[in-house]
Amino acid sequence: MIVDCHTQIWASQDQLGREAALVTPTIPADELHHREAVNPVDRAIVLAFKSKYLQAEIPNAFVADYVRRNSPKMVGFAGIDPTDRDWIEELRVAQDELSLKGVIISPAMQDFHPTDTRAMRLYEECMRRELPILLEPNHRHPASKMEYSQPVLFDEVARSFPELRLLIARMGYPWVDETVVLLAKHSNVYANIAGLLRQPWQSYTALLAAYEYDVMNKLLFGSDFPFRSPAEGIEALYSVNQFAQGSNLKPIPREQLRGIVERDALGLLGIGTPTPRDNRAAPSIFADDE
Repeated sequence: MIVDCHTQIWASQDQLGREAALVTPTIPADELHHREAVNPVDRAIVLAFKSKYLQAEIPNAFVADYVRRNSPKMVGFAGIDPTDRDWIEELRVAQDELSLKGVIISPAMQDFHPTDTRAMRLYEECMRRELPILLEPNHRHPASKMEYSQPVLFDEVARSFPELRLLIARMGYPWVDETVVLLAKHSNVYANIAGLLRQPWQSYTALLAAYEYDVMNKLLFGSDFPFRSPAEGIEALYSVNQFAQGSNLKPIPREQLRGIVERDALGLLGIGTPTPRDNRAAPSIFADDE
């Protein structure tokens, strides 16, 4: 099964927040283009998003409605902002009423340190609800705070919540080496390759680092639609060894590249086969709730 772990749709660029038009080209990100683009894959994760800091919101209900009308091919992730006082209710609605299967956050675009107490409460609640979290380090926006995207900052998160599944988008670029070390250290930390494949040399060096560190099994495919289609991403992935041809550079075995494309991503993220869980409120390890 081929799973695209990183796609987005939006109705208007206004949903991407202030100044987004300065860095986001006008490209079709509507439902029709999305359905056509993901036709070659078996499943596609569709990401909502919310940031009070950037005044941005691709609503959870908007994504959930699209996913519902295109089930089971589409899988929705909720955009949750831990700096929003109502986040816990939004998370409840996202899972229990909208049937979204994961959460996306971006410390850089939501303006919080990854171990901020508010974020730690969110991690705890997602672990209790068995919801994976996608960590978006996107630096396209001029107001994003890159220092909050460093993967090493999530080492404490992974230590504190070992059962929480974390998916680092874009292999944490530009901190790829930090990401690779986290993948080796923590059993429930994964990374996708969304966005990397537009830069062939960076793709090759990032994947070579993962191969040499023996963590290729922790990498998941992501196209970064609408910026690239899944077909383009897969073609670029299989072409990554072009730099090794006729040189002393080490090629990455094709079966390792195929493993990224065909990996059981939903199973690894815990959203394959539903399992019974108790949704009653559990006491927080963080005593002073707001």
